[in-house]
Amino acid sequence: MSENHDEPKTQPAGEVQEGSTGRTAMSPETASLLGLIDKLGSLLERSDLVELEVEAGETGIVLRKPAALAPTVSVAAALAGADASAGGSAASAAPEPAPVANLKTVKAPLTGVFYGASSPSSPPFVTVGQHVAVGQVIGLIEAMKLFNEIKSDQAGRCVRVVAETGKLVKAKQPLIEVEP
Repeated sequence: MSENHDEPKTQPAGEVQEGSTGRTAMSPETASLLGLIDKLGSLLERSDLVELEVEAGETGIVLRKPAALAPTVSVAAALAGADASAGGSAASAAPEPAPVANLKTVKAPLTGVFYGASSPSSPPFVTVGQHVAVGQVIGLIEAMKLFNEIKSDQAGRCVRVVAETGKLVKAKQPLIEVEP
């Protein structure tokens, strides 16, 4: 009679067992860095700051709230409107902000580098104005040298792609905004 050796093996926290998925174990340095990024992101969310920049040696990271980007866009739109109008002031040419009460966001499920297309020569997964269905792939997030398909949990028309291709996104950060 043989003994059953099919019991699951345990592994230290923060590591991924190598197997059929082809993923390798996360180094302690990588796990520590991702943990630090998440802690800094939480600190930023709880504070009145709109941007947090940290540098250590040759490594640096900048975390921004979505609100940090909004004033830049509004000023640029106001300036463009002032140039387009004959004799109008920048204040009168600025478009009124769209109501955002009914917008839904699709958020990043993990921290990593966001890609809006499967390759640089491929069309983006989602563009502004396009209808997005629940379960539709909206982008990829690379984490631990593994590309994860990010699927929408909201349905509607995409009104803004928040995440930039090739830029770091953190868990729970909005990737796109949709209007139901």
